[in-house]
Amino acid sequence: MAENRARRDRLSDAAIEVLANQGGRGLTHRTVDRAAELPEGTAKNYFPTRDSLLQAAAERCVERYWSDLRQAELHTVDQLLMLLRMLIDRALTVNRTRVLAYLELHAEASRNPAIQRTLARLTTADLDLHLAIHRAAGLPATRETAAVVTLAINSALTYLLTQPPDVLAAYGLDDIDRFLDRLIATVYPRRPS
Repeated sequence: MAENRARRDRLSDAAIEVLANQGGRGLTHRTVDRAAELPEGTAKNYFPTRDSLLQAAAERCVERYWSDLRQAELHTVDQLLMLLRMLIDRALTVNRTRVLAYLELHAEASRNPAIQRTLARLTTADLDLHLAIHRAAGLPATRETAAVVTLAINSALTYLLTQPPDVLAAYGLDDIDRFLDRLIATVYPRRPS
């Protein structure tokens, strides 16, 4: 069974690569088989429909993201800021493909109720995780404050991946540390020192 899980993950990772590089229209079972370097028909055996392939990619994107968040030990706001900075840095480098695929999945969700439901479930869990890490850092976090920070960071990532330097500077994204510090200070004005 471990091989089946490994192959499933390999196909899901290949679907992420295809989404990031070719967009939603490029995602087919055949392109996933090629990207995974597996025999034709393998993706179809694991994920019989395009929706199931999209769902697998969405779940794998978030699964890999959550593993980064869950490993963090937070006790201070400075540690939270360092974690958020690390996540942004990774999103722009080693996890760039995953973030681009996730953006494609959000576009797909606007037209596909099954993908919308999958992303809604995952997004709710993501908010729960952010709420927990804000509280672990000693902040007086509520679902609303955690949502504001999460939405701001997700929006910032979209800009960081798609906009030229002058636009990034206009939004204060040319200095990510400063952006994060201002974001946390704005959302939590009475944060612990």
